[in-house]
Amino acid sequence: MEEKRKKKKEQEKENRKNTILKAARRLFFDRGFKSVTVDNIAEKAEVSKGSIYLCFESKEEIYVQILIADNIALYERVKNFANIEASASQLLQEFARIYVNFFMSDKELFRILMTFMMQTTQMNLTEKQTIELIKSTNENIKIISQIIQKGIDSGEFRPIDNIYQMQNAIWGMLNGIISLFLFTGNPIKRMERIHSTVQDSLNVFIKGLKV
Repeated sequence: MEEKRKKKKEQEKENRKNTILKAARRLFFDRGFKSVTVDNIAEKAEVSKGSIYLCFESKEEIYVQILIADNIALYERVKNFANIEASASQLLQEFARIYVNFFMSDKELFRILMTFMMQTTQMNLTEKQTIELIKSTNENIKIISQIIQKGIDSGEFRPIDNIYQMQNAIWGMLNGIISLFLFTGNPIKRMERIHSTVQDSLNVFIKGLKV
């Protein structure tokens, strides 16, 4: 009986935690990180401020947990990507397609991620929180390097001096194009426009890798 009560309490805490994260995600998206307070999150989640502090130490921790959870979700989809039987060029295009679709299906997450990347020093995150976020983000980015290395090993791509520099350039391109079109233009044509622009831009990178 005691074990059953314990499991019930743990499940209730997990449910409350998820409710808080969902409410916070919406607020961060609508108002931006700086403007949102713990009181705002408590009101949106319909819980007490004390309940929030039973689950999280701070607003910053809530923000970190949102990003890490979604970074992990993306990683689970692409972690074995470089092992797929296909050319490196095809894999880069498919990775880009998955990456775009992932963030287009959750625009809140993309805005939160970009806020972190551009305003890290202004967010007062602890060193541990910053390290965890960067690590989970890098786990996804490094898939690009693995695909490029596969292309080099197979002879499809020429050897390059700095794979990580190319990885970051491609990742930056993906984020830049998503940022450019995510909230502009005809919503119906937005996805097609982003994908076609990404494909054309990635073809330029691929052409350079093959020279």
